[in-house]
Amino acid sequence: MSTVAPTAAASRAGVLADLLPASRARDIALVAGGAVLTGIAAQLSVPVPGSPVPVTGQTFAALLVGTALGARRGFLSLALYTVLGMAGLPWFSGGTSGAGGASFGYVLGMLAASAVVGALARRGGDRSVLRTAGTMVAGSAVVYAIGVPYLALSAHLSASAAIAAGLVPFLLGDALKALLAMGALPGAWKLAGRRG
Repeated sequence: MSTVAPTAAASRAGVLADLLPASRARDIALVAGGAVLTGIAAQLSVPVPGSPVPVTGQTFAALLVGTALGARRGFLSLALYTVLGMAGLPWFSGGTSGAGGASFGYVLGMLAASAVVGALARRGGDRSVLRTAGTMVAGSAVVYAIGVPYLALSAHLSASAAIAAGLVPFLLGDALKALLAMGALPGAWKLAGRRG
């Protein structure tokens, strides 16, 4: 197995976005791009029988945005996504918009999770397969910690019913998303080390 020493830029970078030349324009473009990516991924929406919450690409995008951009930019990106969706831009799951609804708690959870995974990534949480797995699990846990109670309150469900409708059906998909991230993020770091 060959190892390539990381470049000085790659070893100094806290998150993947830090590999790009620093500027205010870069940060604005990254924040806006992360919001757009999340909005596009939210349109990949599949209804789940017995649940008011669909399976979407939205959570995966939000966790990737937070990890790649870092806590501050990731949070700002998801905040932009959330505010514009609340203001009427139809880019929440399935082309919906507005605050409220059974799945809005998951949007709020993604907002918080983007900051958590960004902070973990800055500490190297996306540099290896196992660390990336832990980062994705932590981010998903934050999404559910906010989304499931919000679902219970908004849909008038018991805690067990909210878990059955808003957590259990999504665990397999989350495992698959974590596997994708486990290959993509450490791979991007290796590629950055070779290119520098």
